Amino acid sequence: MTTGSTAANPARRPPGLSAARLAEGAWRSPLAFDAAFAIVMALLTVLGSLGESHPARGQLSAGQHVPVAPPAAYLLVAASALVLIWRRRRPAVVLAASLAGVLAYTWAGYFDGAALLNPVVALYAVAVAAPTVRAVILAAVTMVALMAASAAFDPLGATGGGFALIPGEVVAALLLGLWVASRRAYGRRDSAEQARRAVDAERLRIARELHDVVAHTMATIHVQAGVAGHVIAEQPEQAAEALEAIKQASKEGLRELRGILNVLRQADEPDATSPAPGLHQLPALVEGIVRAGLATTLIVHGEGQPLPPTVDLAAYRIVQESLTNALRYAGPTAATVSLAYTANRLEIEVLDGGGGPSGATRQGSGHGIPGMRERAAAVGGDLEAGPGPAGGFRVHASLPLGGS
Repeated sequence: MTTGSTAANPARRPPGLSAARLAEGAWRSPLAFDAAFAIVMALLTVLGSLGESHPARGQLSAGQHVPVAPPAAYLLVAASALVLIWRRRRPAVVLAASLAGVLAYTWAGYFDGAALLNPVVALYAVAVAAPTVRAVILAAVTMVALMAASAAFDPLGATGGGFALIPGEVVAALLLGLWVASRRAYGRRDSAEQARRAVDAERLRIARELHDVVAHTMATIHVQAGVAGHVIAEQPEQAAEALEAIKQASKEGLRELRGILNVLRQADEPDATSPAPGLHQLPALVEGIVRAGLATTLIVHGEGQPLPPTVDLAAYRIVQESLTNALRYAGPTAATVSLAYTANRLEIEVLDGGGGPSGATRQGSGHGIPGMRERAAAVGGDLEAGPGPAGGFRVHASLPLGGS
């Protein structure tokens, strides 16, 4: 006969999940820990109460007498401790039950020094979970009830036994619980702030992606549409090439936009799991720029190597934005893209001949260059953009191969 239980049937146990790890996981569960803690508290307080019922010779003053509690009385002490199993789920109820057990033990006329620990622990749980005002009120009720019962029924007298310890224990449990509650609240606020920052960073990243995709696609379409409109009457073949370039640019732009939108929607579509843009797509990018009318040359120095996804994406977007700006502003000229792999950095240079606006005009014309600088800085690199050494415009980025 077989069974579907993981513990009873080792053959069906998940791979790598041994009996020891199952036991460890069970021990780490909050309920198992609370149960073990309550049992330990029950043993300590029952043994303490048993010792208090049988004081050693010399511990009592002349005329003092401590009655011996029957075995049934210790059940009250044990019950006041065992209810601590549920102190996280129902702290106020557990406090009431634990307090009731200790009060009943005290009213019966037995020495309650050790038993006082159980409602004090329950009060700590209340202070951690309940609002501050409610915790203070319950602490005051607990202290008054314990002190009144001890003063009225303690066999050592109104102020004997643990009477003097009750205020200190109650206040200590209350303050410690309130401190823990404040630390947890601070941790939750800090986690919420980190989550908000992560959301803002993701929004900024997506905004950059949209800017790069839309800017590159629309610049290509704008240039080619102007070419087609200019030559359609006299050179229909060149106009057809321009329209084909528009078709390819719009297709590629739509593909990238679809990928970004799928990330936003978390859709389980094939495009959502397609590889992110990277340097492996540079040949296709350069080919598209060439079709758009900007003669572009790609040069690679050194042996290419796998890059962290963030660095790979940043490098691709920097080249894409640089070529988009060259296509938009440089006029009928040529561009060169150079990649140089060194021991620990990737050097990127995009240089165009520049027949259009000056470097200062380009840098102040939009968000492209600031966005490239932010991309480089985000992975621990830096970027410079300005007039080229022999005219035109130059973009140089230095990115760490290991990312940042």
